[in-house]
Amino acid sequence: MMLVELAMVPAAALPVAEFSRHLHLGTGFADDGSQDAVLESYLRAALAAIEARIGKALFQRAFSWQLTAWHSPDAQGLPIAPVQAITALKLVDRAGVATVVDPAQYWLEKDSQRPRLVSARDSLPPVPAGGTAEILFEAGFGPAWGDIPVDLAQAVFLLAAHYYENRHEAGARESLMPFGVMALVEAYRNVRLLGAGA
Repeated sequence: MMLVELAMVPAAALPVAEFSRHLHLGTGFADDGSQDAVLESYLRAALAAIEARIGKALFQRAFSWQLTAWHSPDAQGLPIAPVQAITALKLVDRAGVATVVDPAQYWLEKDSQRPRLVSARDSLPPVPAGGTAEILFEAGFGPAWGDIPVDLAQAVFLLAAHYYENRHEAGARESLMPFGVMALVEAYRNVRLLGAGA
């Protein structure tokens, strides 16, 4: 199985100015904006860390997921939430030839923790021997910073600030998340019980 992010979060969507204010950086100087690239890098690092921790995409963007077999004949759990739409389902044979599956054969079961691709018939179309199924989908709370739940947005700022403030300390970015960040994100974690990976 391989999950690929097809589009990065655009720089214009990142709240660099708000993050700068969060850090209480000075304004009105000739070098205003000189740290924007640094602030953006810490915001991106914090977003990636929190998304990995909770199994959710914060900003909405396109993903591709390839797998070699269905978990169950009639439904397949998706690896990240919240999924807004399935844009295509392709079956790729061993030679790399792709066949697009008619969207009438499946539908998206939306769920805040574990969305699923569900067959509209008795079963999902079989994955070719030696080939893959590729699911293209849009996942995330929305395209803008304001679409992200307030507690998760605050967690991103706190973690990015932690990275920024410890930027000169070796290994600081690899350290555990601060307690305040953990407290904000834990409610969003996907707890897997008794085959919840379906």
